[in-house]
Amino acid sequence: MKVIPISITGALVLEPKVWTDDRGFFLESYNEKTFDKVGITEKFVQDNHSYSKRGVLRGLHYQVAKPQGKLVRVVSGEVLDVFLDLRKGSSTFGKWYSVKLSGENFRFAWIPVGLAHGFYVLSESAHVLYKSTELYFPEHERTILWNDPDLKIDWGNHAEPLLSKKDKQGTRFREAEIL
Repeated sequence: MKVIPISITGALVLEPKVWTDDRGFFLESYNEKTFDKVGITEKFVQDNHSYSKRGVLRGLHYQVAKPQGKLVRVVSGEVLDVFLDLRKGSSTFGKWYSVKLSGENFRFAWIPVGLAHGFYVLSESAHVLYKSTELYFPEHERTILWNDPDLKIDWGNHAEPLLSKKDKQGTRFREAEIL
């Protein structure tokens, strides 16, 4: 497993070893020992699968109680995956990072507890899989406004994204309930 250093403390971008031949490919999508070696020792309790069409933007989501760490990968299509540091004591508090995840680059994003997460679909559609360290509790979920002018996140969109009602009504970062 190759670890790609990034600018958010504790977050990682990972490239797994992929075996390819004329039949296709094989990779380990999760191996506890391998992930332990790169510093991801958390226990995962829930797997999620999201399908979205081009132009869909989901996020930026987090839970104020029972926060989730997420191990994210794309199995089909391409997304711009974005995470935002909400940890008040972190040296990267209020900073965001983005990485392209796709079914072709096989990359994973490790988003530790204390970060908000979202993604924007760049391809015709995308299947996003992620493991969570905590169960989903809708009553604890919060959303930070995707286009908060203070954050200046470059989502790579050239048109208004397709948003859920919840994501349209997100809170600005400076007014958000922070962990």
